[in-house]
Parts: sequence; C-alpha cells; structure tokens
Amino acid sequence: MSKITELVTDLARPVVEDNGCSLWDVEYLKEAGSWYLRLYIDKEGGVSIDDCEAVSRAVDPLLDEADPIQDAYTFEVSSAGADRPLKKPEHFAAYLGAQVDVKFYQAVNGQKSCTGTLMGYDGGDVVLDLDGEQVTLPKKDVAVVRLHLSF
Repeated sequence: MSKITELVTDLARPVVEDNGCSLWDVEYLKEAGSWYLRLYIDKEGGVSIDDCEAVSRAVDPLLDEADPIQDAYTFEVSSAGADRPLKKPEHFAAYLGAQVDVKFYQAVNGQKSCTGTLMGYDGGDVVLDLDGEQVTLPKKDVAVVRLHLSF
C-alpha cells in the first residue's frame, strides 16, 4: 500500500501545488468493504470546496492514465482539517509549540489520551510538555497525534 500512496503522492503533488495548495497526506484504505483513495490538501487561509473540486478534476484523469490501482476504488479530495493528524516528521516540525491531542493504543498511566504542547519529535517518539513537565511518549504507544481544537 505504501507503494500506491507514494506513486499517487508523486503524481498529485505538482497538480495540487499548481492549484495553490499543498499536499498534506495520501491515504489508500479499505472501509466497510470498499477501497478509498484520499488526498488531503492544505492552503494558507483554509481549503474551500472549490479547491477540493479543482484538485479532484485535475488529478482524476492523471490517475486514470497512470492506473496505479488495479481494484475499484472511490477517489476523494478533502481538507486536512483543523484537527489534522500529524503523521510525518515535517508535520510535527510545522507545529512545534502547538497544542496536540495524543491517543494511545493502550492506557498509559491509566489514561487512553492526553493533551499537551508539542515540544519535539524524534524517530517517532513524541515529546510533549504536560503541565510544565517534559514527557517523551514512545512511538510504540502512540496511536494518533492530532492538533488540539479549543473552543
């Protein structure tokens, strides 16, 4: 699967950038028995439905031509979202100092999640400031890291 997402990333990135956006992530996954190929895009000031439509219309024929996926799938283009997941080193670097929500695979110190300030990212380990204490969360324990939304 990573080969598919890498191929699609290479194919889509220039088109996404030509449309004034950046490519945040590419997912290819099975949900409820169907395959989905999703591009997540970002843009200074936010992504509109028109941005998603323009990118979708530009990338779709390239996918048809390159034909990187043999099975039937649904193609979607979406905003990375305000509570976007941080997955890649460059994502973590861009949001150092931001509040993040971390969910664990299993409870750590009796908790399934925590919220703190992102202080670092080292080989998959996440470093947070939790109420003034710097804590390193091992990669093996961390299921997902998302930007924290505060209302």
